[in-house]
Amino acid sequence: MTSINIYSTPSCPYCKQLKKFLKENDIDFEEFNVAENREKAEEMVKKSGQRGVPVTILEKDGDEEIVVGFDKEKLRDILKL
Repeated sequence: MTSINIYSTPSCPYCKQLKKFLKENDIDFEEFNVAENREKAEEMVKKSGQRGVPVTILEKDGDEEIVVGFDKEKLRDILKL
């Protein structure tokens, strides 16, 4: 099983589109509001090298795949949708 963590902010329109896409495809995820959670914001930058949101980290069998922004096609490919 793949675990999915989304680093986002409440005002980000791409974050909203990403969450809607995952919900429409019945995909569970955990969300971290980096506007309020400094520790998670630092974690996001450390893992992705990015300060912009959304950042999605998909982990399966100890391997991580990072998707910056709302890249629907890349997500479809990774999640085999």
